[in-house]
Amino acid sequence: QVQLVESGGGLVQAGGSLRLSCVASGSIFSINAMGWYRQAPYKQRELVAAINSGGSTNYTDSVRGRFTISRDNAKNTMYLQMNRVKPEDTAVYYCNANLTLNWNRAREYHYWGQGTQVTVSS
Repeated sequence: QVQLVESGGGLVQAGGSLRLSCVASGSIFSINAMGWYRQAPYKQRELVAAINSGGSTNYTDSVRGRFTISRDNAKNTMYLQMNRVKPEDTAVYYCNANLTLNWNRAREYHYWGQGTQVTVSS
């Protein structure tokens, strides 16, 4: 069917950078909005950044100016460039996509990736 696969997580020192990727594959007709979420231990999952099919973006206040979300529609891929990371950015980062399928273009489906761990050391 459809898979979202994240990559690029790891351990980084405070002030450093990471680039996350999310590749969507399967019987996809179109991908509408996409987003990066994160969940830290004992906290609720929160939206970090989102991008629509036209490239418009929005960010949560805590990452605005440090993180950049982008997408390559030809590759069904979304990125999150994380700069000047802080220990409070430590979390599992999840990719989310709203998309339509080849066999049902009238309905929008929501998919999640399995998550990638980002750990920022101080």
